[in-house]
Amino acid sequence: MTCCPYIIRGQEKEVTSSPNASSTQEDIKVGLVLSGGGAKGLAHIGALKVIEEAGVRIDYIGGTSMGAIVGALYASGYRPSELDSIFRSVDFNAFIQDELPRDAKTFYEREDSEKYAITLPFDKFKIGLPKGLSKGQNFYNQFSRYTAHVNDIHDFNDLPIPFFCMSTNIETGEQVLLDKGYLPEAVAASGALPSIFSPVELNEILMTDGGVTNNYPVKEIREKGAEIVIGVDVQDSLLSKEELNSVTNIMLQISNFRTYNAMKAKVSETDVYIKPSIKAFSVMSFDKADKIIASGEKAAFNSFEKLRAIKKRQKPTAPRARIPKNSETIVINSLTISGNKKYTRSYIKGKLKLKVPRVTTYEKLNEGINNLSATGNFDRVSHRLVDTKEGKQLKLSVTESENKMLLRFALHYDDLYKTAALVNVTRKGLFFNNDVLSLDAALGDNIRYNLDYHIYKGFYLSPGLKYSYNNFKKAFDFDFIGQFGEIPDLNINTIDIDYTDFNVQAYVETPFRQTFSVGLGAEYKRLRIISETFGEDENQIPRTVFDNSDYWSALGYIKLDTYDNKYFPKRGILFEGDIHTYLFSSDFTNSFDEFSIAKAKLGYATTLYKNLTLNFTAEAGTKIGNNAINSLDFLLGGFGAKTINNFIPFYGYDFLAITGQSFAKALITADYEILKNHHLNASANFANAGNKLFSTGRWFEDPEYSGYALGYGLDTFAGPIQVKYTYSPELDESLWFFSVGFWF
Repeated sequence: MTCCPYIIRGQEKEVTSSPNASSTQEDIKVGLVLSGGGAKGLAHIGALKVIEEAGVRIDYIGGTSMGAIVGALYASGYRPSELDSIFRSVDFNAFIQDELPRDAKTFYEREDSEKYAITLPFDKFKIGLPKGLSKGQNFYNQFSRYTAHVNDIHDFNDLPIPFFCMSTNIETGEQVLLDKGYLPEAVAASGALPSIFSPVELNEILMTDGGVTNNYPVKEIREKGAEIVIGVDVQDSLLSKEELNSVTNIMLQISNFRTYNAMKAKVSETDVYIKPSIKAFSVMSFDKADKIIASGEKAAFNSFEKLRAIKKRQKPTAPRARIPKNSETIVINSLTISGNKKYTRSYIKGKLKLKVPRVTTYEKLNEGINNLSATGNFDRVSHRLVDTKEGKQLKLSVTESENKMLLRFALHYDDLYKTAALVNVTRKGLFFNNDVLSLDAALGDNIRYNLDYHIYKGFYLSPGLKYSYNNFKKAFDFDFIGQFGEIPDLNINTIDIDYTDFNVQAYVETPFRQTFSVGLGAEYKRLRIISETFGEDENQIPRTVFDNSDYWSALGYIKLDTYDNKYFPKRGILFEGDIHTYLFSSDFTNSFDEFSIAKAKLGYATTLYKNLTLNFTAEAGTKIGNNAINSLDFLLGGFGAKTINNFIPFYGYDFLAITGQSFAKALITADYEILKNHHLNASANFANAGNKLFSTGRWFEDPEYSGYALGYGLDTFAGPIQVKYTYSPELDESLWFFSVGFWF
């Protein structure tokens, strides 16, 4: 029998290499410590691969932050290769930014998320700051799914491998050891990275990232019973003077003082210390997972002989059991809700789209949780499935947001409204728990404002009120004015038009799903179209008034929108149908008679290959009845994502250049995402427009108008930046269109 020396904590011990020695001698308990470090914690996966290859049995795991995430999954039964697959498939940007799927939001919530760049608390008219960039809802949902097979375990010592993680009491600054409770909640508390994730309230303690107080719990794992400790350290080392060249690096240096100094003693308490080379990576380098995991493997392999020596001091154990494959289908037979005070059970169930008992899937359940989180009314939505004889009980715990008032901002430029700064004030729960009052003011070259009030009632009819004012000034082609009647030939090409639209709508809407709704309502509109280019009004002011009428109408609409992105959709269907019946008018032009306007739009987006997407759109509209009122005719031209009245974007022509009482349009766009969020696209659109287009069959003839566009788009947190070069063969002219920021 041969022996080899192995150094443990400064003392030389002998371990035998005899194949049978482990069965007749000691069976040491091994603890694994995994430090926090954000994306650098992916190196833990590589280290685990080597540790498992060496045959070492892990008896205890203690982790902090990212170390807690990896450690908890390993402790619950996942193999390193499975962890590798999980973390490579995860979109960490979606986790960090809490990007909820677009179809998780109602149409109101989508409009909010696709309009404002910055949102701040504004309670009692005092500007505050959010608790973090993200609530961590996506992370919590996914982690709950991955650990569903152990969700009935309350004591983490009963996991396949006993586990604990470290968090920090944000009120006292004391460390908190979490080894009991619900595993996803404990891990979320350990990984609540300050300024990135909001603090987590657990056991009536407000917690933040465990790395603040104890990023490497070696003492704690020995107290659990570990005789030998293997530690994987992915913490930052202190930066040099040359590297302290930004506020971010300086703040990072200050936060690292405590953990760096504490590590000096902790390294000596570690029997096998694995330090991956991760200096080239940051806590946000999730896009470099391959290199980070490889660095963990390389560092652990340097200690391979030490690991093999430890394995020889352990008795043989049975292979770890495979994680049972959970069925995608689940039976939820009951629902309990806790933590709600102002928001009713029916409101929460309506957002969940869940009526129990119900056969559903994990995907549908997570969609419901996201629906609830997307409202912004809850700081946290925690859920747990508990096995019962009849199926599963869904235990839902919510933490209602204390912010009832919000201040929001955005910037925008386009070629019609020009520059605008949007300021919004939103008040929730003003008269009822489920109501929202929102006021937009767009300040810039053309002032606009919107007031929106609605009450969400889940499965039932939800009432609302909209009040808006739009104004812009635009030089139009002289031919455009011909629709308003006979005018003198002034031998000019363009006429400056001042266009003002004032609108009030009262409606009720039923959202059958987050992506589908039907509404009915009534509308009052005041339309004022004037020009100061020629003529005089009744007060002998130099201007011509083309319309200055009040209109009253009944309306109905239907909306279906499953696009995954409003501006650069890769998949989904869009359908919008709308009909207005104009019943009364103040009749400025003395030509009013009852008429209707109907229009519809159908879009389909699909990904052909990797980042290449095709988007098809067909659109049509017609006036029914009185043809004498031209102010509300269809006006095609320009580029835009949000329009009013019957303005229809059309490449190759300037805004409102094509007019008609009916139109039919087709558009096809090929979009290629060359880099993440960077898009190159090419478009072609064709249209016919005129009077009685559909009754005469002219809508199906060869298109009278056509246009083509080449564009570049950058999708940013403040909205898309888009540049379009367009060309019309009929005009033999080209136009450039620019847009910056969300459309509003």
